Amino acid sequence: MFPIHDDNPTQTPPIVTVGLIVVCTLAFLWEVMLGSQGQKAVIYALGVIPATLFGDKTLSPELAMVPPATTLLTSMFLHGGWMHLFGNMLYLWIFGNNVEEAMGHIKFIVFYVICGITAALAQALPNPGSEIPMVGASGAIAGVLGAYLLLYPHARVLVVIPIGFILQTMRLPASIVLGFWFLLQFISNLLAPESGGGVAFSAHIGGFVAGVVLVSFFKRPGVPLFAPAHEGAESGFGVERRR
Repeated sequence: MFPIHDDNPTQTPPIVTVGLIVVCTLAFLWEVMLGSQGQKAVIYALGVIPATLFGDKTLSPELAMVPPATTLLTSMFLHGGWMHLFGNMLYLWIFGNNVEEAMGHIKFIVFYVICGITAALAQALPNPGSEIPMVGASGAIAGVLGAYLLLYPHARVLVVIPIGFILQTMRLPASIVLGFWFLLQFISNLLAPESGGGVAFSAHIGGFVAGVVLVSFFKRPGVPLFAPAHEGAESGFGVERRR
């Protein structure tokens, strides 16, 4: 199940959401320009490494670009590959504009950063001796998904579901799409090895939970939780097929 659009228009320009997408994209282009070795060095220098964050290890002088605590912020803007970047920015583009509108630009920035930091800590704390760097905006974006779930559970989301060689598109309630996403992260986290690289599922879970908890404190006073579906939005489970 892969979301590509939501039927939930906004009234204000999502300048922060667009800005985050631009910054993450430019940061990744910078990584690519450094070459494979340079990109690896940047990920170690600016990514979150639990062992250095909690003081057990130190980076070599040429990699110690910022204090370890600062990597909780810098790591949010780095990505390990094109697909990593594209997937994160697509989710941010689909769901970020509505959450930004519900909170306002400044509060949304603060919310996004807090969720990202919480996500990184959720991944690092269970294994504080890990020397594997963690990068990506997915933890912060998971917080956006958690907020969206409480704000607009009835909004329709167009998703693509591959069935063999057929791509089937469906419009599903956000509660189903995001609930399925969270369940997938939870199950994947249970099945993931205790050590080693790969997807930081604990960060996704931590960011999502942070978003669910914090949305009530960051939304504008007049914005309700569990808003009904937009008038004119399609009801039911619309289905289309594409080859």
